[in-house]
Amino acid sequence: MFDIILKRKEGTNVLKGIKLRLYPNRTQQNQLEQMFGNDRFVWNQMLAMMNERYQNNKDLPFLGKFKLNYLLKPLKKEYPFLKNSDSSSLQVVNEFLTQSWKNFFQDKTGQIGKPRFHSRKYLKKSYTGKSIIKTAGKRYLKIPKLGYVKTSKTGVLQNTKIKRYTVLLEPTGKYYLSLQV
Repeated sequence: MFDIILKRKEGTNVLKGIKLRLYPNRTQQNQLEQMFGNDRFVWNQMLAMMNERYQNNKDLPFLGKFKLNYLLKPLKKEYPFLKNSDSSSLQVVNEFLTQSWKNFFQDKTGQIGKPRFHSRKYLKKSYTGKSIIKTAGKRYLKIPKLGYVKTSKTGVLQNTKIKRYTVLLEPTGKYYLSLQV
């Protein structure tokens, strides 16, 4: 099963969204749960730090994604379990957090509030990465930190360059890989 979600022109390149079903084994499912939790943990840690910084002095300059990425290294030393995640997914978390803060500051209508903490109980779990995914045969992909994962057809990925990927766990218990190619 695969779906082509969207098409959008960017310069001369066309970006497409492709959604594939994943069939991870039990070890990979445990690893994915760890990665979902690590992304949520990094979001909450960085958000707590930025909230405290904003509360203490609203005139301090805004921390961009590169400064937040610089803080990932000491965070990994303090919490070694973060090394089990794809490092690019943690950088994407910082990118999303930075964008949500920018939206908060640029909103003149007051409709967009400050970013919120992510709950462990949220039904739809996911993580997004920018690393290289390789096709390995007809029905296998090599995903960073997970290894070879069985998937639906990989033929749609020929002659494409993967820009970003998101691994999702739906509330039904099915895993999907959403690709921006």
